[in-house]
Amino acid sequence: MAATNNLQKAIDLASKAAQEDKAQNYEEALRLYQHAVQYFLHVVKYEAQGDKAKQSIRAKCAEYLDRAEKLKEYLKKKEKAPAKPVKESQSDDKGNESDEGEDPEKKKFQNQLSGAIVMEKPNIQWNDVAGLEGAKEALKEAVILPIKFPHLFTGKRTPWRGILLFGPPGTGKSYLAKAVATEANNSTFFSISSSDLVSKWLGESEKLVKNLFTLARENNPSIIFIDEIDSLCGSRSENESEAARRIKTEFLVQMQGEETFQVTGPFSNRDKLKRIYIPLPEEHARSFMFKLHLGSTPNSLTEADFNTLGKKTEGYSGADISIIVRDALMQPVRKVQSATHFKQVRGPSRDDPNLILDDLLTPCSPGDPNAVEMTWMEVPGDKLLEPVVSMPDMLRSLSNTKPTVNEQDLEKLRKFTEDFGQEG
Repeated sequence: MAATNNLQKAIDLASKAAQEDKAQNYEEALRLYQHAVQYFLHVVKYEAQGDKAKQSIRAKCAEYLDRAEKLKEYLKKKEKAPAKPVKESQSDDKGNESDEGEDPEKKKFQNQLSGAIVMEKPNIQWNDVAGLEGAKEALKEAVILPIKFPHLFTGKRTPWRGILLFGPPGTGKSYLAKAVATEANNSTFFSISSSDLVSKWLGESEKLVKNLFTLARENNPSIIFIDEIDSLCGSRSENESEAARRIKTEFLVQMQGEETFQVTGPFSNRDKLKRIYIPLPEEHARSFMFKLHLGSTPNSLTEADFNTLGKKTEGYSGADISIIVRDALMQPVRKVQSATHFKQVRGPSRDDPNLILDDLLTPCSPGDPNAVEMTWMEVPGDKLLEPVVSMPDMLRSLSNTKPTVNEQDLEKLRKFTEDFGQEG
């Protein structure tokens, strides 16, 4: 019980630290991160069982220590920064405002947007994105190269001011943005949903948009990714509200002079945006996605099986395929739960893969010659050898998952491409 309490205490402290960090209470966040790490290290040293558990806790400790170090450096710099002088002619009230060193309204909006800054790289490499080679090359040319080699983009050769990724839902637009965040070294990445820029108060939405771009300029070079931007900046119509018009106008004003950072997201200003269509994945990409989502999970699928799955999933999006695989990954768990008989088998120890054990238990049919009648409740936790994911598991999950992109979605995209064209 004590072991559980210490681990839970560490998790609670880390969670509180993250909350204080997001609220920009950096001193308190630093204290909580350090306190959490102490508890985690105690658990690793005296209580954690198994190498995997210890490795997982150590990895978390490294993350929290890294963040604590960054906060420590920030607070040191803040202490050393000289206070801004107050002019003698200012009244006491104005002097207090000057001490803040910042417009209170601007600070309020930027605090609201601070959560959009991605502090840690998502670690999604270009190779982790199946297919979409044209889109990847276009993003490298428009975003990564200008940041890495700014001297290439001088004179008349200027990078695109913004990028529109458009296509059916679930095709990997957000995943591409994560790859950009990973690859764009030394840049600040803002990831924000269109709903974060909408306020019920009159005029606040435009101010949020303006402050988003201001924050990006202050952290130059920056990349802004706005998800579902079409809900904010769709094509103009007579029926749209005055508030919607103002938000669009603010976007256009802010993007007018941008050359140092990119806006990516699902917008239709034909002069300012490079338009990249992200289609449903082709057969070879679908086959690769099954392999990608399975990762290192033990499985018995062959290259021919992956090719078959690619053929059988025409019309499926990347998100659809991830759901199929997630369901298939649960099939061995279901077999364990529903099994009425288990048999003894040889297999690697969970703590030491090099150690082969003879007394592991795996589900089997009642007719198996070595079957012993028992349920999973009677199997010791360290003796279970679960079945590997198989092709029948995949096919069963596929039969229960239908494609989510319909013909109406594709027709809308065809119409959009006809009206606005495509670049790249």
